[in-house]
Amino acid sequence: MNKVIQFGLKSSKFLAVVPLRRSLRFGSSTFSVRVGTISFNNRLMSNATPFSVNNNTKGKEMKVAATDHKGSDSDRDEMGIILHDQKEIEAMTVQELRATLRKLGLPVKGLKKELVSALRLHMDRNLQDESCGAEIKETTSSTRSESVTIKRKIRNREESTEDGCSSSEAYVERRVKQSTQKNLKAKVSSKAILSEQKSLTKTGKKKSLLKEKEASLTISSKVLKTDEVTSSLVQSEPWTVLAHKKPEKDWKAYNPKTMRPPSLPEGTKSMKIMTWNVNGLRALLKLESFSALQLAQRENFDVLCLQETKIQVKDVEEVKKALSDGYDHSFWSCSVSKLGYSGTAIISRIKPLSVRYGTGLSGSDHDMEGRIVTAEFESFYLISTYVPNSGDGLKRLSYRIEEWDKTLSNYIKELEKSKPVVLTGDLNCAHEEIDIYNPAGNKRSAGFTIEERESFRENFLDKGFVDTFRKQHPGVVGYTYWGYRHGTRKTNKRWRLDYLVSESMAGNVHDSYILPDINGSDHCPIGLILKL
Repeated sequence: MNKVIQFGLKSSKFLAVVPLRRSLRFGSSTFSVRVGTISFNNRLMSNATPFSVNNNTKGKEMKVAATDHKGSDSDRDEMGIILHDQKEIEAMTVQELRATLRKLGLPVKGLKKELVSALRLHMDRNLQDESCGAEIKETTSSTRSESVTIKRKIRNREESTEDGCSSSEAYVERRVKQSTQKNLKAKVSSKAILSEQKSLTKTGKKKSLLKEKEASLTISSKVLKTDEVTSSLVQSEPWTVLAHKKPEKDWKAYNPKTMRPPSLPEGTKSMKIMTWNVNGLRALLKLESFSALQLAQRENFDVLCLQETKIQVKDVEEVKKALSDGYDHSFWSCSVSKLGYSGTAIISRIKPLSVRYGTGLSGSDHDMEGRIVTAEFESFYLISTYVPNSGDGLKRLSYRIEEWDKTLSNYIKELEKSKPVVLTGDLNCAHEEIDIYNPAGNKRSAGFTIEERESFRENFLDKGFVDTFRKQHPGVVGYTYWGYRHGTRKTNKRWRLDYLVSESMAGNVHDSYILPDINGSDHCPIGLILKL
């Protein structure tokens, strides 16, 4: 059973825990304790001699006997202790040392030598000469409570450091860092700092002390904000954290800030192509946040391909007026079989040589749903496409793999007879397990069925097309679609469905990238930079 003894050190109280009926020696002073708590003041003991403390009746006031004591009448109200030889602390057991240090809010880890050093350092700071600093602020009773927060401990150490020597400053800084590692949620309030600074100024503290405190608080704030920054990044940039149910050991999360190549040298002839499933263009243009207009200003693309515009033929002219200046050439394919459904477009600052809508198969669902726009440029054909989703219950799976994929593949091969083809858009297929967060749980989900993945390989990859993002970033997990239902964008748990795929021009690809930070749709834009 342990009892607490309080030693008055100047106007601060030193807390020590000692066992029942144990004698302690501090320098030339010896005392023994059975029960209870007593306070001492070291100011009275400049010439103190050995004394003992005994309490024979639980709950009664202790009596202290001492000789050759000098001091004022008020001083005699409390008996003090002067610690001439702090090495006597070494007589304490490891358990006693840890209990004492814990009550002081000091580190309790380490060997006995380290514990003794920590306690001696604290004693030295409290027993220093008056010239070493101003009066140490009295530690309140809450300091002894086990519920004292790390924030309070840090502030108390810093206040003591102001009046202490340089050795304790190093200790406080180290203690702050240790506390940060143990509790990453600890924070330093900027308002509290400003308030303390004003208080110090009013009470006539020296400017040098204020500067020292500001420096100390700056260091503490930087250390303590490390986790805040990390947490903030995770919340604002969730794609930088690897999110996959069964990642392989060499997989890593895609970070466009660090994984994109340097810009092409000035004067290099190139074209920047972007594609985005906007899931409703009219709604996107009304947003005050990120829209196609801001995207144009930020990315300075040459061509933008859109999918799932959901606009009707009658809306096209109105939408054109909302486009950014400089993009004077836009081409729209709208669904006529189901209004406000599907729809694709190509918006360009470069005038194409020709434009085609659909695949040319009259009356087919492909052309009635506005799923394909093709623009011919000098060096290649560019296709913006929105591949049909197999739907709930895989109702359109057969149509998708037996008709659509084959028709699109044949259409592309026909174009290639004259020029290379760049196929872009929402291809509605996560081809590999790395392209979907939970592959095992989506074996029969539209976009990841075995049938769709095999069709994707047979009709596109096996015919020479290249997944440019996967070629540039093997082993990198990057998603382009998150959906609205479960808020998965915040946790980056979804699919990669949008591709920029080229065949014979694969060697001209300078960069194939994803922009996961752009909102406004359940998909994000992706980009391709081609050297021409």
